[in-house]
Amino acid sequence: MNLLLDTHALIWFLEGNTKLSSPARRYIGDPNNGAFVSIVSLWEIGIKLSSGRLEFQDSFEEIFPAELDRNGFLLVPVKIAHIAHVTSLPFHHRDPFDRMLIAQCHVEGFSIVSADAAFDGYAVSRLW
Repeated sequence: MNLLLDTHALIWFLEGNTKLSSPARRYIGDPNNGAFVSIVSLWEIGIKLSSGRLEFQDSFEEIFPAELDRNGFLLVPVKIAHIAHVTSLPFHHRDPFDRMLIAQCHVEGFSIVSADAAFDGYAVSRLW
């Protein structure tokens, strides 16, 4: 199964935070699953760091891409097909980052690892 990590799931996984559910941690750590991170999540992290809404012990540049490589996470770029799909999504969710993650799941066939139940309105497989 191919998994796309929501931004909070990525952060909590890297931090070892107990907010990440045990099943989610097992899905991410299962070598039979492909684990993907959207460039959109890194963009969101960068915005949150610059606004002071998120803090890491190390700098963004020290964490990424090293942690992605260390954990075997593959980076997903934003494609025109993803943007085109966003234009047809209903507005169950207004967060532009999450809407792109939904589009990427639909276009690429990913399951999303997320605590956010708002994803459920989009016929995407959500694991938590």
